[in-house]
Amino acid sequence: MPTPRILALAGSLRARSLNAALLRAAARVAPATLQVEVYGGLGTLPLFNPDLEGIEPEPVRALQQAVERATALVIASPEYAHGVSGVLKNALDWLVAFPPFYGKAVAVLNASPRASHADAALRETLRTMSARIVEPASITVPLLGAGLDEDAIVASPPLAAALRGALETLAAAAGTAPPTPAFAAD
Repeated sequence: MPTPRILALAGSLRARSLNAALLRAAARVAPATLQVEVYGGLGTLPLFNPDLEGIEPEPVRALQQAVERATALVIASPEYAHGVSGVLKNALDWLVAFPPFYGKAVAVLNASPRASHADAALRETLRTMSARIVEPASITVPLLGAGLDEDAIVASPPLAAALRGALETLAAAAGTAPPTPAFAAD
């Protein structure tokens, strides 16, 4: 059986992003039975333009290929103006009409308990796109104001265990058959 591949998407381009640090830490504490890739190309994506569907620019094709290779996705986004970041929404818009995304197992990680609006908006977008949100793998890790960086997250036994458990749960759920998509974009 091939090693499950989990693609991690951070909705922030900030160098000191808590969400990106959370995903990098998750990749570092992942069990050896999983491969976690933190995707670094969201900042290179052009703004979504449906006129380019079928002739996607290279950065879009690279994202689509990474999603297609992935067994599952894990996504973390900051909250901006009660919603997900524009960076993440743009990336998801490029995946709306991408059939390999339909039924993909996804875990949503939240780095701040106060980011409830973005968390809800992200889940709604993912459900609309026919992703399979794995609730037991979707966790909130209270990093905002904790003063923790990537290394401190990795060094924290409770945080490392929570991330490892979320990844294992996501990988296990990804091994089950996905449901039929609720919709397909035209």
